[in-house]
Amino acid sequence: MKKLLCSVGILAVLASCKSDDDIAMVNQDINYSKLPQEFPFSKLTTINGVDVINGGFGSGAAAHPTRKGEFYVITDRGPNTDFQNGKKFLTPNFTPTIMHFKINADGNVEVIKYIKLKNPSGQPITGLPNPVGMGSTGEVAYDASGNVLGTDQYGLDSESIVAAADGTFWVSDEYGPHIVHYSADGMEMERISPIGVNTGPRKLPAVLAKRRANRGMEGLCMSPDGRTLVGTMQSMMYVPSKALATNKTLTRIVTFDTVTGQTKQFLYKQEGGASDSVCDITALSNNEFLVIERDGNFGSQGGIKKVYRINLSNATDVNGADITAVDGMKVNGKALEQCSWDEITNAGIKAVTKTLAVDLVAKLGYEHDKFEGIVYLGNNKLAVFNDDDFGVVDDGNGNPKAKILPKTGKVDKGTMYVVDIQ
Repeated sequence: MKKLLCSVGILAVLASCKSDDDIAMVNQDINYSKLPQEFPFSKLTTINGVDVINGGFGSGAAAHPTRKGEFYVITDRGPNTDFQNGKKFLTPNFTPTIMHFKINADGNVEVIKYIKLKNPSGQPITGLPNPVGMGSTGEVAYDASGNVLGTDQYGLDSESIVAAADGTFWVSDEYGPHIVHYSADGMEMERISPIGVNTGPRKLPAVLAKRRANRGMEGLCMSPDGRTLVGTMQSMMYVPSKALATNKTLTRIVTFDTVTGQTKQFLYKQEGGASDSVCDITALSNNEFLVIERDGNFGSQGGIKKVYRINLSNATDVNGADITAVDGMKVNGKALEQCSWDEITNAGIKAVTKTLAVDLVAKLGYEHDKFEGIVYLGNNKLAVFNDDDFGVVDDGNGNPKAKILPKTGKVDKGTMYVVDIQ
């Protein structure tokens, strides 16, 4: 009997699950031989002689639900640097954007269109932080000169994307964290969050609001049956508080039934500590997924860039009876993040199972730092994308400098790879 391996919308009707052989057949005439390839870029602005490119495509990725060789990649909130108690937004009016592209018959990347995200009134949003009570992380936004900027109640630090069979998009972010449903042209239809900012009655578990700043819902995918969203929190959360959250390797996976609004949560054990990240996720079946684990170093400087195959089948739902409980389920009166793995296991709670699928540094000599997007292509092939940070990084004083890959000396740019996995 064929083992079922399905991608998030990869050339399939989402109501059914095709076999790995089926997926391989519809992909066999796509020419990936010219990969890796950089995405095309222009310039957004120049600050102090440093070019900021219109990059960032690769924070998350998804396949087109019906057309082979076509993909979507999404930016985050825009180019920024650390400054005082927040961030300098180098282009404050930047709108988080989806890029729809395809791999042509000659193997080259062709951009089909850009889709800017919009509020329910159809106006472009920004990546500026949400106001207090609407998803705020406590960050203050500044412009490139250090002047305080405002907030945006519809603002998004977008990190992952799902392309649904009906042409709409689901996007997760690091503010609320929110999961936002957008129309095919990028207009917000519903915002689902752990706090009361929803455009509908449906909510995420309240405990997710205790995510750390810049450590929200980093990954998102859809189960192959087209019904359940599966999101990954980037790393440990501050539950019940920063001081008391001692399990540095515990993070959470949340599922959201798009029909009923029911949620579940599962525990995930990271290999690294609190500074490492669980990033994008892509589906193999309704219970099996591939997830990214990475650190913040360049691959050529000892960075960790790995993909794990995980299974939710036997994991324990730790949602608890009340999803409005701000600290979530407890063990012996303690929040899960306060417990050791032995305490969690002794309480009968099972984390998701995981096995290594591929080490990108060992396999490809992968040199990027922010490995953040994956799409399963079938036939044990995985598309891989990076976030290039718009070609800039912080110079240590809140100003941008060019983001240089140490191995090649080139400015980092969003690049698509294809790699074989175990």
